[in-house]
Amino acid sequence: MTDTPPTAASGGLSYKDAGVDIDAGEALVEAIKPLAKSTARPGVASGLGGFGAMFDLKAAGFADPVLVAGTDGVGTKLKVAISAGRHDTVGIDLVAMCVNDLVVQGAEPLFFLDYYATGHLDVAAGRDIVAGIAEGCRQAGCALIGGETAEMPGMYGDGDYDLAGFAVGAAERDAILTGAGVRAGDAVLGLASSGLHSNGFSLVRRVVQVAGLDYAAPAPFDPGRTLGEALLEPTRIYVKPCLAALRAGGPGGVRALAHITGGGLVDNIPRVLPDGLAARLDAAAWDLPPVFAWLAEAGGIAPGEMARTFNCGIGMVVVVDPAAVDAVTAALAAAGETVTAIGRIEDRAGGPAVPIDNVGAAWGG
Repeated sequence: MTDTPPTAASGGLSYKDAGVDIDAGEALVEAIKPLAKSTARPGVASGLGGFGAMFDLKAAGFADPVLVAGTDGVGTKLKVAISAGRHDTVGIDLVAMCVNDLVVQGAEPLFFLDYYATGHLDVAAGRDIVAGIAEGCRQAGCALIGGETAEMPGMYGDGDYDLAGFAVGAAERDAILTGAGVRAGDAVLGLASSGLHSNGFSLVRRVVQVAGLDYAAPAPFDPGRTLGEALLEPTRIYVKPCLAALRAGGPGGVRALAHITGGGLVDNIPRVLPDGLAARLDAAAWDLPPVFAWLAEAGGIAPGEMARTFNCGIGMVVVVDPAAVDAVTAALAAAGETVTAIGRIEDRAGGPAVPIDNVGAAWGG
């Protein structure tokens, strides 16, 4: 015997019966419209809610622009946010991971779009997430001009969600930064990170599990906050300070920028180095922040693994012409950055692209 299919006369099935609440989606759109409006900047030529968004490069002040685009996510840091029940900072992470990748090419972020997917739409959590995205956009000076919210029952577990971000920026054609001008003898400056940023969280979560800790417990490295709150410290957005440094250094002053994300110091700095050059760093030049020291000890993580997994306290690297170091350092400090001279560029001579001196003494192991 088979069930009788529902019919219109019997009431039938609705989209809501299948797990998708269109009303909740519309409620979220209305809730986030003021958030998106708060990120408006010159060049925005459309409002939120249309089929597409428009941006006017001429109105943004560009004469001969080259577009620079990037996309990224927050990774398994979202699992910490979900476990801790705190969703108000991961949106900042989402923006940061995208716009920090744009500015290393000398580009000013112009607009941002987000993709938020979940099994069941929680309007309050969704608004917290988008509020974080709007805050990140304000910090970066870019506009939140659109996005997509997808409710997909059966694809995600209860309470789970994923985020992706898409950023577009522009730079004048003659100001694109590629790293081609890096020379032996250039100074390497490091800008302090705010913490873990958004990389290595699969390993972080494993350490938390091995240590038998709960995200609601006091953080071993920061007893004034819960472990969840401390680990969710949002990624620092370096856009405005780096743009200021580019202006202060003058043509050729800032040779290259490297955003220290997945792959850590070891894998990201070589992305902006010409063949035959290396960035020699001194781990003793900066203090390893407590969260990294705790991870290394609690997880028994070797210094080399730390350097290729985490930012280890340096979220952005700036390669500078020695003659411009003072001007660039002053501009970065005036913009609120903690700037440290962490190394120099030298001939590679067949060795590693990022040799790190004093790492055992400074980081343990």
